[in-house]
Formats: sequence, C-alpha cells, structure tokens
Amino acid sequence: MPPCFHHTLPLSLHHPHLLLLPRTTVLRLLPTTTTTVTRTTMSSSSPTPSLDQQTPSLNQVEEYHNRTKHSFTNYARGPHGLDWANQPNPFRRYVSAPLLPLSHFPTADSDRSSGHGDDDSVSPLYSSVFRSLPSPKPISKSTISQLFYDSLALSAWKTTGLSTWSLRVNPSSGNLHPTEAYIIAPAIDSVSSSPFVAHYTPKEHSLEIRAHIPSGFLPKFFPEGSFLVGFSSIFWREAWKYGERAFRYCNHDVGHAIASVSMAAAGLGWDVKILDGLGYDDIKKLMGLEFFPEFKIPSKPVKGKLPEIEFEHPDCVLVVFPNGVGEFDLNYGELSSSISEFSKLDWKGKPNLLSKEHVCWDIIYRTAESIKKPLELGNKFTIDPFQSSGLFIDRSYKGFTLREIVRKRRSAVDMDGVTVIEREKFYQILLHCLPSGSSSSDGEKQRKQLPLPFRALSWDSEVHAALFVHRVAGLQKGLYFLVRNEEHYEDLKKATKSEFKWEKPEGCPDDLPLYELARGDCRQLAKRLSCHQDIAGDGCFSLGMVAHFEPTLRSKGVWMYPRLFWETGVLGQVLYLEAHAVGISATGIGCFFDDPVHEVLGLRGSNYQSLYHFTVGGPVVDKRIMSLPAYPGP
Repeated sequence: MPPCFHHTLPLSLHHPHLLLLPRTTVLRLLPTTTTTVTRTTMSSSSPTPSLDQQTPSLNQVEEYHNRTKHSFTNYARGPHGLDWANQPNPFRRYVSAPLLPLSHFPTADSDRSSGHGDDDSVSPLYSSVFRSLPSPKPISKSTISQLFYDSLALSAWKTTGLSTWSLRVNPSSGNLHPTEAYIIAPAIDSVSSSPFVAHYTPKEHSLEIRAHIPSGFLPKFFPEGSFLVGFSSIFWREAWKYGERAFRYCNHDVGHAIASVSMAAAGLGWDVKILDGLGYDDIKKLMGLEFFPEFKIPSKPVKGKLPEIEFEHPDCVLVVFPNGVGEFDLNYGELSSSISEFSKLDWKGKPNLLSKEHVCWDIIYRTAESIKKPLELGNKFTIDPFQSSGLFIDRSYKGFTLREIVRKRRSAVDMDGVTVIEREKFYQILLHCLPSGSSSSDGEKQRKQLPLPFRALSWDSEVHAALFVHRVAGLQKGLYFLVRNEEHYEDLKKATKSEFKWEKPEGCPDDLPLYELARGDCRQLAKRLSCHQDIAGDGCFSLGMVAHFEPTLRSKGVWMYPRLFWETGVLGQVLYLEAHAVGISATGIGCFFDDPVHEVLGLRGSNYQSLYHFTVGGPVVDKRIMSLPAYPGP
C-alpha cells in the first residue's frame, strides 16, 4: 500500500516511553524539568479553562479539542495499527450518475509550443496573480475543466515495488483525501444543456451529473458568469488512520481545498468567496447530501460494518464569479428558501461503498453535530476590493506559471538538513502569508483578509505563526513570531513569556509584522515538539500556527472551530506554493505535542491554541519511487 506522506504520524500510536524535550536549550524556552502528565480519554493534558459551562456546544468543542491533544505520555486515541484490508477507497463515485469527461491541459509552456494546448489554456505567471487578477474568462467546458485540473485533480501517480498510489493538486493528511467537491453551474455547452449540480471525480477528471436545477436559480442571486463550488468531508477516510484527531485533519484539508480552488480561479480571472451566511442544512440540500442514511451516534467507539459513517458532512459553499463585478446584494433568507426546493429534484446516482468494515470514533460525530452552523439572515455578503500582496524582491520567484506551481506541488517526505535560503526569500514568503497584503503600507494594520487566497474567507484573520528559524542566511537562528492580526499584538505580548524580545529582525520590511522573540539553535526543540519528526528541524524553517481560540468561539460562534482549521489550511497552501515557487519544498505536520508548544511560548489557558505545524526546506527525493503521469494513469 502507498506510504502516507502528509501530516506524518507514527504508525505506533502508543509509545511506551516518555518523550522528553531537551533539559537545556540555547533558548531556554522550557523549564529544566518536564512535568509528567497523566492523561485519560476525557481530560486535557493541561488545566485549560472551560469555554462556557452553560453552552453544551462549546463544552463539546472544548472536550474534543483537549481530548485530541497529543502529550508526552500519550497520543490522542486512534487505531493500534492500520487495517489495510479496510483502507477507505479514496475515490467516491455516484453509481449510475452520467459521467462527463473534462478537458486536459499542458503543465509547462514547452508542452504548448510542441502543439499541445491552445491560447485559452495559457496560465499566467504564478507571482502575477498576487498583484492583480487577469481579465475574467467566460464559463465554458474548457475553463471549468481548467479550474478543477489546477485545483483538485490528480497531479501524478507514484509507484514502487508492488505499490501504486495517486497524488492530487490539493494536499491531504496522510494522502487520504476526505474532501469531496461539487459544482452548481448554469448550462454549459458540451457539458449540460440545463443548469446542474455535479460531483467532481478526480481519478477520471470528470463530472458526475447528480441533478438538474431550475434555470432561474443562479441568475436570481448571483452576477452573470457565476457558479458555486461546494465541499464536504468523509470523516471515516481520515479516522481510519488517525482516530479521534481526524476531525482536525479533515478541516485542515477543507482549508487547503478552499485555497486550491481560489488560486486556480485566479488564473482564470475569477474571484472566490465563501457563502458563510448559509446554514448546515442549506449546504446539505444544495449538494444533494440529505439522502445519506441517518446516522445514530453511539456512546463509545464501535467497530463493525457501519456503512452509514461514510456519509458526507457538508462543510461550505464558495461562489466563484468574474473579478471586478463589485458588490452584489445577496438575501440569504431568499437563497435558503430556493435551496429548500432542491429536496424535490431528481438526484442521480448511489454512493459507492468505501470500506467493508469501519471503526466509529463517536466523539468526531458528536463534535460535528455541535458545530453545525445555522442560517444567518443578518449576515451581509461583502466583496472587498482586490488587494495585492506585498512584494519585497521579485527575483525570489523562478518565473513559473501558476499551473506549473500548483500541479508540481508535492509534500516533502524528508528535508536534507543542509539547504539554506536567503533572508530576502524568507521575507518574501512571509509577505504572501499576510491576510491584508500590502494594505499595511497605507497605514492599515493586518486584520482583514483581502489578497489571494485569504480573500475567500469571510472573517478577520484569527491565525498567527510561531516560527523556528534554522537555516536562513543573514538571519539569526531562533524563535520568531508573525502577527497576522495586529489587533492581537499587545495581547500576544502579554500572553507570551515576559523575557521575549519582540523586536523586528534585521532587514525586515516595514510592512511585515515579524518579530524576533529569542535567539538560539532550536532544531532539536522543533523536532521533539513535532512528535520527534526530523523533518521539523531539518528544513530552513518550521512553524506552528497559533489561533486566537477561545475568544473567537465566544464572540463569533462555536462553528468557528472548524473555520479556524480552514484558515490554517489556507495559510498552509500558501506556504506550499511559495516554497515551490522559490525552488524548495514544504510539508504540513499534523502530529505535534499541543501543550508543550504552548509552554514554549508561555501561553496559558485557551485564548491561543496551536492548530497546525509546517516545515519548509530542501527536500530529499526518494529515487526508489517512480513518477507516472496523472492521466490516463497506470
């Protein structure tokens, strides 16, 4: 079976020995002794304050988040080994639904000059879409094909020995791909003569037509040239390997998918925005997911033939529209009323079975129930003007097209431990990670999400980054912090260790809110915080994404819990693309010791929580593994 490359987690989930951090480090960020913590399945590995004892949904999220933390003495509950006989099929199909093949495109300009492709398939330079979007292209079979080809399609097949497995443009935890995608579109020549809902099948790069919808639905609510893309998650695909922590990883993947679609749409001159006023039930009906069998959540983990846990949890819907259309009014009440009629449509196809036997990790499904978002009639849909990202040094990029970067992106398996990047490239990468782009040069602080791909999100940024700098020429090794919402700056200084410097590093651009906290070699520290994984210390830098956690859930609603993970996934996708654009690589790390990360920073309580880790550096290529073209496949 294929190795799992993304979000590496040790196959043995129950290490018998205590994983100790170094007793002394140059940074001296941890106490000289590490407290041994006894964990039970229902408690946190640290005394984290309760969110709101009077709100069951908040209590459920708190229980889930604390219960699924990794600690020195134990990992979050999961399988004791991998049940290869029941590894979920990574490809959902709707049996008997009409299958319509989409078009394929050259990846590199050299392919086009050889007679493959046409002018309509030309992809803009990767770096250019961060400055401005090209003129919008009309909806057609070609452009819809390009959107999926450059966002959610297969990117390659890999083979070694008797094992063969596929890779996709969008990364996924363990290469397990819990995310499914749908399109709700107007009539398109050579696709459908009437508006339709279709499921995207990446293995075939095709659309399965699930239903035809009223011709007036899209024009009533959205500008001409608009369509919708929806995402859902099959929790079982991820839980098969990762057990209870899988709900976190599924939502990382939703964020990666949002960013993937946003970047591919940008290449076609299209803008993207989440329709976050819609409720859970609206999204479920819109994508035809209400016909999955009802699932009764057990009171404890259960193993057996449980096909009902292969249902798809509706996550979100994006509206894709021509850039430059400006504001348009959207009445969520009327939109919800129209979507309610979708229950009466003639839905085609029956979902295929993914595994013969299953394990139901009950806490995942109870948590998914607790974060269901209601319809928000007062939610105002807004489109902020496109904001360019900061540009520090254009020569950082290699002149690749957007398609070359997104389709050649890979998750590094190992880092070489020697590659060094220039300080200027490091700063440029971080400038593209800012939520407000270059707007801060006009005196505006980083807060609103305005440039690619963050502008797809409907909330102010709530995610920061604590960086371990290992090999950046011209920059001292040590611990740094990127403040992505500057309204949190003073609170972060008070919440973290008092001895931290909070000084701008040498040569840092004025509009980059990056701060040096402490100097020292933190390679071993980074490795051990990330479940003893060498990859966290062998790159040029690694980081932990720290979310403004409890205050966000209190002020914006418990449904922000998955959305915080979505934001980390969007940020992670930018790190992937930026790394490849400057000639190195990256990978996401889902396995880390949660509270020891907080201890390093001095964070107490639950106002800030680490949700996702990442590493960027020079990759080690395994020459035993052969690459094959994505299509037609082996």
